[in-house]
Amino acid sequence: MKTMAIVGLGYVGLPLALQFCRSGMRVVGLDVDEAKVKAIRDGVSYIKHISGEEIKEQVKAGLLEADTDFGRVKDVDAVVICVPTPLNKNREPDISYIIATGEQIAPHLKKGMLVSLESTTYPGTTDEDLRKVLEEGSKMKAGEDFYLAFSPEREDPGNPDSKVATIPKVIGGLTPACLEKAKELYGKAIKTLVPVSSCRTAEATKLLENIFRSVNIALVNELKVVYAAMGIDVWEVINAAKTKPFGYMAFYPGPGLGGHCIPIDPFYLTWKAREYEQHTRFIELAGEINTSMPDYVVSRVADALNDHGKALRGSSILIMGLAYKANVDDDRESPSYRLIEKLEAKGAKVSYNDPYVPVIRPSREHGHLAGRKSVSVSNDFDLILISTAHDEYKKIDYSKITIPIVDTRNVVDKKQKNLYRA
Repeated sequence: MKTMAIVGLGYVGLPLALQFCRSGMRVVGLDVDEAKVKAIRDGVSYIKHISGEEIKEQVKAGLLEADTDFGRVKDVDAVVICVPTPLNKNREPDISYIIATGEQIAPHLKKGMLVSLESTTYPGTTDEDLRKVLEEGSKMKAGEDFYLAFSPEREDPGNPDSKVATIPKVIGGLTPACLEKAKELYGKAIKTLVPVSSCRTAEATKLLENIFRSVNIALVNELKVVYAAMGIDVWEVINAAKTKPFGYMAFYPGPGLGGHCIPIDPFYLTWKAREYEQHTRFIELAGEINTSMPDYVVSRVADALNDHGKALRGSSILIMGLAYKANVDDDRESPSYRLIEKLEAKGAKVSYNDPYVPVIRPSREHGHLAGRKSVSVSNDFDLILISTAHDEYKKIDYSKITIPIVDTRNVVDKKQKNLYRA
């Protein structure tokens, strides 16, 4: 295999495309977003941790192209699908992007081609849903005429030590031959491959990884509330506990879950489990705890203002951090949006600061906030709420901040009298 297409040029697809280019593969990036396609053609990066110079270099070398024409699939040996898998308003899986992609590429599939899905989803999506649209659209049979596999993405944005090439790659194929074909492709760019027995096992692996994090974050979020009532700082407890060299792994509380994985992926399994008359009580409880955190934070904001003789209604609040994670520009599913909405619903006037998100971009969930701009951190507010632990925030001299500070990320020295944990 010498050429491939990657569908979806976002936080997963673009880094993967560049890694395959570094390995000598010719990559055609396909996306319905014309702005992304134009940016790549111009050698411009729209993701903070990706260099525009490298994009320009790979484009100039003829290894990276970008297009909106899915007919380009007929010119490649493999297709990797990296499209979003959100939840709908009823918190049910939405695999419409996967299905739509399958329908678009199916007429252009050739005999012997590999199709690999990387989008996180419930077990059965690849060998049932995607397989069906590919077979119907191509008039070919998966496992016989073309190869089909699932290999979950494992991106860790904001971690400089996380490289696509060195993160072990789990791969499951529809058939043993499909697995071998997928190993042939990924082996060109990834150092360590982890083959498993089926697409469903690979799909379940990704869900386990994120459910594990969701459950443990829920545990420390619950303990944060309990310990606060006892006058105990949960951050001090965690820092002490993590000195144990065995039997413990540190997880940290926050204002709620963010990103495109942990707030969403567990619900893919809970939804699918109902088809088998199974109940995922533990997972659902973790989800309830984590989604309740913004309400707890709002209550702490109200307490802090009350201590300073002010009501929440009419107060001006600055939220520090719109990105869901420190040092990234990814604001998908960020709990900061929930905080803005909840605070404003109670009559507060909310502004935000984020060096990585200078302007709120249009989105399906928070379109009414689009266009708002980041403002400076100052004492010109009634309260500051820290929602993201960007490195820039750790360098601020908070002793000069005289208004109440509600810190959800352990950014500020706990010795300050105007500091509240949440």
